[in-house]
Amino acid sequence: MNIREAGAHDQDAMWEIFHEVVAAGDTWVFDADTPRSFMIDYWFHPGTLSYVAEQDGRVLGMYLLRPNQPGHGSHVANAGYMVASTARGLGVGEAMGEHSIQQAGRLGYKAIQFNYVVSTNEAAVRLWKKIGFEIVGTLPGAFKHPSLGYVDVYVMFRRL
Repeated sequence: MNIREAGAHDQDAMWEIFHEVVAAGDTWVFDADTPRSFMIDYWFHPGTLSYVAEQDGRVLGMYLLRPNQPGHGSHVANAGYMVASTARGLGVGEAMGEHSIQQAGRLGYKAIQFNYVVSTNEAAVRLWKKIGFEIVGTLPGAFKHPSLGYVDVYVMFRRL
């Protein structure tokens, strides 16, 4: 598996993953009808670094890395990850998580914070704990899950 910076030529594959993930409605806050233009702006916004994980020329997942806050909070990174359903369970998320930790350190960040990890996304919570993130806060009922109703959201943090 190769993880590299994403480019304009990756946008079709990234859109497929983004659309699939948000359509499920169980891990990200975006509506199922979020337009492609929003995805492109979100993942390729100035100050955001976007990466794709690929194997045999096929994009399996993607992540972004950016400052969590401006100014006095810019020493803490924020990241978001999406994996194609056909690639889940293959270690793509873990590889991207480890890659993002390395990249954040290389870029001078002191920590990474995830602001919004849906508590029922057990695979993600388990993975982030495995690679050193801790739950530092719980937002009660902050996510409207399509089948479970209002569920908690975790804030997760890892020092670098």
